[in-house]
Amino acid sequence: MNEKALRVLEFNKIKDLLKKKTSSSLGQKLVDDLEPSTSFDEIKEWLDETSEINSMIISNGSFPIGPFVEMDIYLKRAAIGSFLYPGELIEVSDTLRTARRVKQHIRKSNMPDLKYPIFEAYGDLISTYKDIEDRINISIIGENELSDQASPALASIRRQIEKKNQAIRNKLNSIITSDTMQKFLQDSLVTIRDDRFVVPVRAEHKTHLKGIVHDRSGSGNTLYIEPMAVVELNNDLKELRLKEKAEIEKILTEITAQVFVAEEGIKLNQSLLQKIDFAVAKGKLSVDMRGMAPALIDERRIKLRNARHPFIDPKEVVPSNVWLGKDFTTLLITGPNTGGKTVTLKTVGLLVLMTQSGLHIPVDHGTEMSVFSNVFADIGDEQSIEQSLSTFSSHMTNIVSILHEVDEDALVLFDELGAGTDPTEGAALAMAILSELYHRRIRTLATTHYSELKHFAFTKPGIENACVEFDVETLSPTYKLLIGVPGKSNAFEISKKLGLSDYVIDNARALVDNNNIEFEDVLSSIETSRKDAETERDEAIKLRLDAEKLKNQLQDKRNHIEKRQDKMITKAKEEANAILKKAKQEADEIIKELRGLKTKGTKEQNKRIEEMRKKLKDGIDDTSGKINQVLVDESDIPKNLKVGEPVYIINLDQKGEVASKPDNKGDLTVRVGIMKMKVNIKQVRRTNAEKKKSFTSSRLFKSRSANISTSIDLRGSNFEDAIYELDRYLDDVAMSGLDQVTIIHGVGTGVLKSKLKGYFSKHPHVSSYREGEYGEGGAGVTIIKVAK
Repeated sequence: MNEKALRVLEFNKIKDLLKKKTSSSLGQKLVDDLEPSTSFDEIKEWLDETSEINSMIISNGSFPIGPFVEMDIYLKRAAIGSFLYPGELIEVSDTLRTARRVKQHIRKSNMPDLKYPIFEAYGDLISTYKDIEDRINISIIGENELSDQASPALASIRRQIEKKNQAIRNKLNSIITSDTMQKFLQDSLVTIRDDRFVVPVRAEHKTHLKGIVHDRSGSGNTLYIEPMAVVELNNDLKELRLKEKAEIEKILTEITAQVFVAEEGIKLNQSLLQKIDFAVAKGKLSVDMRGMAPALIDERRIKLRNARHPFIDPKEVVPSNVWLGKDFTTLLITGPNTGGKTVTLKTVGLLVLMTQSGLHIPVDHGTEMSVFSNVFADIGDEQSIEQSLSTFSSHMTNIVSILHEVDEDALVLFDELGAGTDPTEGAALAMAILSELYHRRIRTLATTHYSELKHFAFTKPGIENACVEFDVETLSPTYKLLIGVPGKSNAFEISKKLGLSDYVIDNARALVDNNNIEFEDVLSSIETSRKDAETERDEAIKLRLDAEKLKNQLQDKRNHIEKRQDKMITKAKEEANAILKKAKQEADEIIKELRGLKTKGTKEQNKRIEEMRKKLKDGIDDTSGKINQVLVDESDIPKNLKVGEPVYIINLDQKGEVASKPDNKGDLTVRVGIMKMKVNIKQVRRTNAEKKKSFTSSRLFKSRSANISTSIDLRGSNFEDAIYELDRYLDDVAMSGLDQVTIIHGVGTGVLKSKLKGYFSKHPHVSSYREGEYGEGGAGVTIIKVAK
């Protein structure tokens, strides 16, 4: 890849960001070696790896890539029979533990509905050595210290050392506390010199204590003497110390041998951890910049949706939509200074380099990127037409080099092509260079101030104009890229806004070729029409969304009413059935009693039958009244009944014939067979109502399903589509009785998540909301408490 392009597009800054996110020097080494690839398959594999780790980080909140070190030097020492020191073995243990935890984490992350094949393969290759870990952790308790539990022999030697220490101290304490020796000692204390216990004696009294002199104070007034009474004890202690050292070396040698036996697996673990550390850094960078993998295509074209420069604050950056290579191979961007032309150029170039390095880029879904054989860039910091000749020569030298090296699979970026010399000659050179690249069908992006190049782009199919929008009213750029529209200089308008006299501007206009003025006026008219069309389009979209939202709200309310009606009807059925059941029981009792009267006298029988008939009539009237209260639907009550008209009596489930018209209370006489009875008009229907059962006299409505999900997935939706789905979903949730739901929006660019926060804060069904915690989905979800 072209070194100058890597430098001017600031690819090294991306590598610096990656380095900060690694956990080891080995991971940083891979970052240092990172260069854009030109292999389609290799780039695809790199991007898939970044996508997997990005998903794992978003799903789990973190990735446990703990401390690990380069093991090569340790394994070489183990191979020659040397031993590793305690601090070095602690690093070995840390590395083995990190490998084991990474393997466990990868296994836990693979779910039936969420697979990570690349990292699953990494996890399968990692070897675990829990026995070596445990041996090191039990044996070593510090950088230079072994535990008594390292071996039984070491524990025994240390117990003997402790006893010998105590015996020496007791002996020396008896010497320094004796009345005879007190006057000869500098201090009544026991100290150590050359690993041997001594006492401080005044130099003039050295003959009063027989022993070995081991040291003298700086002043020469004190001698540190080992009394002859403890020389043998100190010798024994020295011997025990040597035994302890030998046992420690033996233990370290044994542990080092265990490490050497696992050499092959440890080396593979180191390589895998290095790759995983590098991948985790890529995933963290993707999360930070809300990046995603573009769709990699095997064609020479680019399509960027809402592309953002990685080094500009996400709160301030204005996304750009850029496409190149399908309908045109050259894109010419014009516009005023500080309008964002160079930023657009650098954004495209840097995102191409990042993609071909296997990194996610800050764009939206729908972005497509091809693989270029090389990227060439001529981008300078100075952008004035007053540049010196040396600067122009430098740019031309670079451009000549590009024209010699470039091939049809490369991408070329020119900033202020032809600037730095006479405008007429500069414009001619720029057109000639663009024509050369155009005829070779090389994908090219260029920025310029020259109006001649706008005409040039209009007359050449395959070369397209673009501009960065400028607001003349505020005298500031909007940084919005408009493809298909050439940029207008706006020099006269800006000067007028700044207070330049009209007659000066008119004189300036007179000095400009009329064709150029007319061309600029056409551009101005096109720009005004475009803005008006965009405003009208946005308003139409807003009205459509409002209408759809209102329609959905009304539909939801209707469904809610139908659901309530269904519940009321169900309850009415239950009450009516209970009433009818009770009435049937009472009627059965009366009939049973009537049959028993056959055995009694005629007079008494007639009297009792009359009583039962009245009781049955009253019961029927009472039951009819109750059922009327439960089931009556005013719209079904017949109007204008005529004598002799056939009717259906609901509470008796019988056909009849009207014998008299209803009175002012609604009561009428109906003939059923040979019997006549009085009923209320509310219990009568014309015969076409016969098909209705007694408990279905009111209209039934079909209810919607109440099976509401506890989450909704909005990933990939824009804000308008998202709120359309959310309004319906939250209304259903409010009716279903759910207390809490999860809104899955992903991390992405953060735009959707940010807008949804404002939406949630105003929604009547949202009591409160918060970002997901570890295990809930983290920053990729919002947990909503449903308002009651």
